[in-house]
Formats: sequence, structure tokens, C-alpha cells
Amino acid sequence: MEVKDLQDNIYAGAPQSLGAMFAARVAQSGPAEAFLYPDAGEQWRSLTWNETADLVYAVAAALIGRGLEFEDRVGIAAITRIEWIIADYAIAAAGCASTTVYPNTAADDVGWILSDSGAKLVFAENAEQVAKIAAHPELDQTVACVVVFDGPGDGGRVVAWSDFLAEGRAFLADHPDCVTQATARTHKDSLATIIYTSGTTGRPKGVLLLHGAWAYLTASVELLKLVGPKDLQFLWLPLSHVFGKSLTAFQLRYGFRTAVDGRIDRIVSNLALVKPTFMCGAPRIFEKVRAAALTGDTSHGLKGKIARWAFATGYQAVPYRLERTPLPPSLALRHALADKLVFSKLRAKMGGNLHFMISGSAKLSAQVQRWFYAAGIVVIEGYGCTETAAVSFVNHYNDPVLGSLGPPIPGLETRIAEDGEILLRGPVVMKGYHNNPEATAEVLNEDGWFHTGDIGHLDDQGFLFMTDRKKDLMKTSGGKYVAPAKVEGAIMANVPYVSQALAVGDGHKHIAALLVLDRDALLRWGQRHGRPDASYAELSQLPEIRQSIDRFMVRANRRLDRWETVKKYAILDHELTVDSGGVTANLKIRRAHVIDAYGDIVASLFEDEG
Repeated sequence: MEVKDLQDNIYAGAPQSLGAMFAARVAQSGPAEAFLYPDAGEQWRSLTWNETADLVYAVAAALIGRGLEFEDRVGIAAITRIEWIIADYAIAAAGCASTTVYPNTAADDVGWILSDSGAKLVFAENAEQVAKIAAHPELDQTVACVVVFDGPGDGGRVVAWSDFLAEGRAFLADHPDCVTQATARTHKDSLATIIYTSGTTGRPKGVLLLHGAWAYLTASVELLKLVGPKDLQFLWLPLSHVFGKSLTAFQLRYGFRTAVDGRIDRIVSNLALVKPTFMCGAPRIFEKVRAAALTGDTSHGLKGKIARWAFATGYQAVPYRLERTPLPPSLALRHALADKLVFSKLRAKMGGNLHFMISGSAKLSAQVQRWFYAAGIVVIEGYGCTETAAVSFVNHYNDPVLGSLGPPIPGLETRIAEDGEILLRGPVVMKGYHNNPEATAEVLNEDGWFHTGDIGHLDDQGFLFMTDRKKDLMKTSGGKYVAPAKVEGAIMANVPYVSQALAVGDGHKHIAALLVLDRDALLRWGQRHGRPDASYAELSQLPEIRQSIDRFMVRANRRLDRWETVKKYAILDHELTVDSGGVTANLKIRRAHVIDAYGDIVASLFEDEG
């Protein structure tokens, strides 16, 4: 079948907009449970699809009543929470377009995003987010209303969430067809979302995604049968990020339930409470779970010996499990015991019902993925970017190829350029960058091929393997190319105390690294070693800590080719933060900024080159 015919078949019969998708889901699953969420008293509450629709259509009617029109921009600045989802669905139902703002975005960038997008109304989480908007008087002329989720209104521009709902219900009573008419005007070529890339350099760019991109993505991935209506998702990913946003679209198409709580420090405890069947996350979450197991109380003494034996057994079973062949009898017995003593307890801490987890937004270390698989927890990877509505490639949990990012979603055209860059074309590709035709022309050619900026290759079965960002590749003075992501992944997978790693060495004889240590793990070490009052900064510079890192770094270097190995490293005495400019709003390291900001430290790592 020709690609165009396949794409047309996937589109056929599918609702063509997010608003239509929501209406179809409510019609099909009205009384069924849609969401679980914690209330102010930390009690988990439930919403059916009908109850969700009551809230969504009230908010949509309030938007229409306030004069917002077709494709008008509406911002959302909040952590992942039930109100975020309701507001987003309502924006789509009203025929408007959502503009997402990370809650940790600096006030300067908040002003830029709301101004560049032309947002006319903003949903803000609390007084902190409202203050970021108020810090920009120039927005007074464009942002007519700010709806605050937590806290009261001010009797003027700032309106409380509950009051906005009441306003919408009153307008809907007088104009009962206003939302359905607005939804009906929206089609697959209408603007649905502007997502501003976090931008490791320069100002964030607004990615224009049409309703058709979400409609096609959800219909296409449905063919893979990854999830179904009986599944329960635990959703914590930032909805300001395209990966998180896509998950709310998938829910409309498939009808599964979702438990929502964006507080990162509650993830593990919530998994035990909610008992989901699947969860999506960024690599750092999986790295932290593994690191906690490797450095926690059960990593020492007899429990530690049992755990190491269990994982050695689990690794031996991996090839058989991947090939779906029976384990040899003796290995099967040992594996059953390892599962009972260790693996089942680890799975129980994560709720006990997980069929699989998906890692995205950055490359997951193959070593970390294999560790989970050895424990009977399947973590599959996918690949995509903001400009392609999040998902372009994805593995299936029943038949994963560990280390790969999976095959392309049905109907997506893929190509590897001569220099190794991954090129994509299809209905999920963005319309362009908002107000930035020059940047659009740099990545999107006239034939519709999107240049991802990532380097990779496809195997004989069409599975994608990624190397690194094209612009991030380093070349040593000896002429060897080094992918920073590979070096950093080896460090993160083998040095349990590290929370952030940055490989450096472009133009130098060897590779070096800047390291940031995990605050919780470091403070636990201090408690165990008689330094309960020592600060994070003090502990990070102790000779004992460096000696421990040295031992683990030897292990990391064994995973690398000779020219990639880390010869020297420096441990920073503080974390890289959004406020300092060290990381983006979605916590990716701003490589150029960090190398420049810590130029003296970086230079010291190469001062003996001669």
C-alpha cells in the first residue's frame, strides 16, 4: 500500500480534532471512570467521563463567553494536575489553541512566550505564576484574564477557578449549543497547540501543531495495540512538554483511566497506591529508581549479596526471555527464587500491576533498561520530538529490541541523510515555528521532510538506533568523534551518586566530565557515615566521596571505547538549575551555557595536555 493511501486509511473514521475526540469519548464511555486525582487533603478522588465533560464544557463556555474566538491562544502555566487537563480539553472544545508554559519557566521567558503566542487568557496554578505574568506590564494589553487554580481572584483581571466554572455554567445555560458549534468549526487543519521548545540555546521557539497531527498520531499508534480501555495510566510527566501532552490525547482515543499527580517526589509512593498498568517517564526517573536500589539500605550486607545474586540470575535469563524460549531447568529454578526474594518486592514497590513503562524525551542507557528487564519490569523506548507531536518511533513491550527506539509509527516516512541525520515526513510533523519562518526553513524543506537534528541509523527491520544530537558531537584532537550522550549515559548508569553529567572534550586529546551528585543519595551517605549535619556542598567535595566516584568511574569507562573514556572529572558543589540557566525548563542541560559558565573548571581538566 502506498504511504498516502495508508495515511488516508488511518485518518478515515477518526475524529479530526481534539474537541471531537473528547465528545466521542464522552459519548462512548460517559459513566465510566476517567480520572483519579489527589484532593487538597491528599485523598484520591474519581471523575467519570460525564463528570469530566461537565467541567470541560463549563470552562469552554466561559472562554467563549469572554469573547475568545477560533484559534485564539490560551496559556496554561501549572504542574501536571487534573485542572490542567480539564482546561486543555476545554480550550480544544472551544476551538481555541493552547499555549503551554512550564511552571518553572523564568519570568522573562514567561513574558516572551505569552507575548509571542498572543495569548488572550492564561490558566495559572497559583500566586507565583500570576506574579510572573504581572511582572510584564506589556501583557496587560493582550492577556485580558488570568484564571488561577489555587487561590482567590482579585475582583478584576484574576479570576478564581471555581468562579470561572460558575461563569461558564451560567453562559452555557443561556447558550446551550455554543461549545458544540465551536467544536464543529474545528477541523484537522486548525491550530491545536503551540508548544514552546525549552531551547538549550536562545529563545524558546513555538511549535505549531494542528489538530490533524494529534488525530493522526493517536489513530496510528492505536494500530500497535500498546494499551486499551482497561488500562490505568499513572501520569506525572509535565503536560507543558509534548510527551505529557500526547498522553492526554491518547486517553481520548483509547479510553483508559489516568491517575494524575505531577509532584515528582510522590511518584514511587503513588505507584504503590494507584497500582497502574503503565507509566511513561524520562530517563532520569528510571536512573533514580535504579540508583536508589544500588545505594539504599538493601544494597549492603546479606540483603545486598542476595540482590546481586538475583540480578546475576536475572541477566542470565534475559536472552531467553527476549527470544521467548523456555529457560533451562536449573536457571528456571534459580530465576523463580530470585523473583520471589528480590524482583517481586521491587515490582510491588511500583504497584505490582505494571505491564510496561515507556521512557522518552531523551536516550535511556541500555544498561539501565537491561537492569529493569532483568527484574521483570519492561521499560521500552520511543523517539519523537515536539515538532512531530511526540511519538515517531516506539517499541512494543511484548517484543522489545533493547537499546533501540523501535520502528516508526504506521504511515510515517523515515530517512537517514548522508551525514546520519534522522529525517521524518508525515501528518504528525508541525506546521512550522510561530513567527519564525527562518527557523522553520532551516529544519523543514519544501518536500515536507523534517530535519530532526539527531544522528542515528535504522537496522534491517527498520528499528531506530540514535547516537546523539548532530550539533553536540565532539571531535577529539586525534580525529575521533565522540557522542556526549553515550559518555554521559555510561556515567549515569554506573555511578549511582551522580544526578547530572556533562561530557566535554571537543578539540582536546581526551574526554572529561562535569558531575553533579544526587542530593538525596549524598545526604543518606552522610547519615550512614557519621556526618548528619554536613551540607550537600561539603559532602560533595569530601575525599571519601571522590574515592567512591573513582571506583564507579572505572566501571563506567569499561562501557566505552578507549577514545571515549573519561580521564578527568570535576564534581560541582551545587546542582544545575533553571534559575541559574544550567538546565532548561524540562531539565535538559544547557551544554553551551554550562561549559561557558564553568570555563575555568573545564580548562583545568585539560591543563596537562601540553
